[in-house]
Amino acid sequence: MYDAIVIGAGPAGLQAALTLGRMHRSTLLLDSGEYRNGTVLHMHNVIGNDGTPPAEFRATARTQLGAYDDVEVRDVRVESVRGTEGDFTLTLSDGSTAAGRNIILATGVIDDLPEVEGLSALWGTRAFACPFCDGHEHAGRPIAILGGAARAEHLIGMLGRIVSEITVIPVEGSFTAEEVASLEGHGARVSGSAVVAVAATDAGVVVRTSDAEHTVDGVFVASGTMHQRAPFAAQLELRMLESGAIEIDDFGRTSAPGVFAAGDLAHRAALPGPMAAVMMAATAGQLAAVGIIQSLLAGGH
Repeated sequence: MYDAIVIGAGPAGLQAALTLGRMHRSTLLLDSGEYRNGTVLHMHNVIGNDGTPPAEFRATARTQLGAYDDVEVRDVRVESVRGTEGDFTLTLSDGSTAAGRNIILATGVIDDLPEVEGLSALWGTRAFACPFCDGHEHAGRPIAILGGAARAEHLIGMLGRIVSEITVIPVEGSFTAEEVASLEGHGARVSGSAVVAVAATDAGVVVRTSDAEHTVDGVFVASGTMHQRAPFAAQLELRMLESGAIEIDDFGRTSAPGVFAAGDLAHRAALPGPMAAVMMAATAGQLAAVGIIQSLLAGGH
């Protein structure tokens, strides 16, 4: 039986496995090969790795984990998790099972994008959600924001000092006169009709509405939600937050003893939502690993 099983091998899971390995705790890291930033060409706002391709980052981390005899990495999907603290059993997609005293959920989330033709194909390369991760790359060039007025105003506040021009385009319907006035008051141009489709060009992105085309350098999405990538929170009946994320404490503990969560699938109740950032995810993974060490010591292991 492993001291800890880490489900998910993005930044949170990789860091958790590293921390556990350095403490000589038997650890199994399970990698399904699916990642929220799987389509992203380069990570940004990651000190020491600014501009590094996510796949390269993961490969380097996997190589470094190979130096720790207590860490085993398997490329396999987890189908189900059952059990209680000290005795969890995981059923894997290859038909095998794995047992652990504690588990860390680090499977992340899936973005629910607006149903706009062409948008999913541009996600992570020409279409984005996070100004911290992708805003600087459009410095001095025009962008479009797709979505609701309130979230668009928030993005304008962050991106307005970076880009040359912002056009806000509704995903459906049209903005009210008050919304148009407010958006224009924040310095944006406002489309009178909703987006129909987006497509990449050599110059950037063409955003087509029913009555116009807007050529921009990139697109930011101001609408859409997210959901858990894996069913484990439901299987384990974990306490959830309004954001759709798992509720955790400062050390990643969930409402179920022995179950920890790290990364953008979880956050503390005091926060409005998870922050989709590599550094934040890695930090959460480290804290969850520390929480497991504390739990093991308290249990006499």
